[in-house]
Amino acid sequence: MLYHEHLLANGIRLIHIAAIGRVAHAALMVHTGSRDETSEIQGMAHFLEHVFFKGTTHRKAYHINNRLDEVGGELNAYTAKEETCIHASFLSEYFPRAIELMADIFFHSTFPEKELEKEKEVILDEINSYLDNPSEQIADDFEELVFPNHPLGYKILGTPEIIQNFTRDQVIRFVQENYYTDEMVLVTMGDFPLYRIVRLFEKYFSDQPARLNKPEREAFNAYCPQYSEQQKDSYQTHCMLGREAYSVNHPLRLPMYVLSNYLGGPGMNSRLNMVLREKHGLAYHVEMNYAPYSDTGLLTLYFGTENGNLKKALRLIERELKRLSAQPLTAVQLEKAKKQLIGQLALANESPINQVLSMAKSYLVFGRCDSLEEVNNKILGVTLEQIEQVSREIFDFETLSQLIYR
Repeated sequence: MLYHEHLLANGIRLIHIAAIGRVAHAALMVHTGSRDETSEIQGMAHFLEHVFFKGTTHRKAYHINNRLDEVGGELNAYTAKEETCIHASFLSEYFPRAIELMADIFFHSTFPEKELEKEKEVILDEINSYLDNPSEQIADDFEELVFPNHPLGYKILGTPEIIQNFTRDQVIRFVQENYYTDEMVLVTMGDFPLYRIVRLFEKYFSDQPARLNKPEREAFNAYCPQYSEQQKDSYQTHCMLGREAYSVNHPLRLPMYVLSNYLGGPGMNSRLNMVLREKHGLAYHVEMNYAPYSDTGLLTLYFGTENGNLKKALRLIERELKRLSAQPLTAVQLEKAKKQLIGQLALANESPINQVLSMAKSYLVFGRCDSLEEVNNKILGVTLEQIEQVSREIFDFETLSQLIYR
């Protein structure tokens, strides 16, 4: 994939991907998320993502919401542990409108008191929707279990008690203390001349004063296995297993992806899905995820089962992980696992907005973006020795934490 880079004097980066078609996409991402909060303002990064849309020096909330919608476009945002992103999809002819709007939201929000109070109620409803879904809630509670008393364990949505006490001053202070210009990137994709994209970028982004050298995040280095059971009013038992894992820069990150995808990825042929669902009929859904962060990572395995089947399911998982250590993957199994992951990445890359978001994250973390072919070659370079090392270091059942909803 061909793309062009442009760096402003204030450190903000532009990545533009030329693409034929009527629809264009843009994502403005900053390397700030929920792990940049203190315990007193848990949920602030996500709250800020919401209130960015509630008024600027140029627009009221109504005009922000209608600016792209009235021409058939879509404007959205999300917050993660280490990044916040505003993204949009629209017809290519509206590139100037989209770029100006995103800059206005990001740099000129006024955070009106009345709007902040209304948005608190919206987020409280969002939290309640998670509480109504045990398979969603258990993921948040598990992060808190694995990363106790650490920002990585904070719930992205925050807690009702803290959110209700947020003030406008706290919102402004969080932006000032965590939004750095050299930690921002704008990625655009569409059929629009490069020189015009650069001109728009310079027009709306170059006037921001440089804010560089964001302070280092609080490191996490105190993992030990935890166990917790909670009583829930649900029809089945929900279980999540996992532990701290490799960081985004760890040399075993890709072998970790290959092995976790082989064991519990989205494919119906994943090893744990074949055992728990296909062979024993114990679970409808089995899902393993690996999330690498800047200095650590998280491995999780989730499944739901009938209340009386939990012990059997856990025994089967333990047996499979021990078998993996005793009888590592064969060369044939590894090649199949690599091909499956490569195929899944290719399918995901067919979505233009996924490409844009992936490139934005890659530039924030690595300062570059590998092509799909380069990523594939790195996956093909994963060795049996690396897989065995990951299996020993990460997939030891005795080192996994457990959270159970009964």
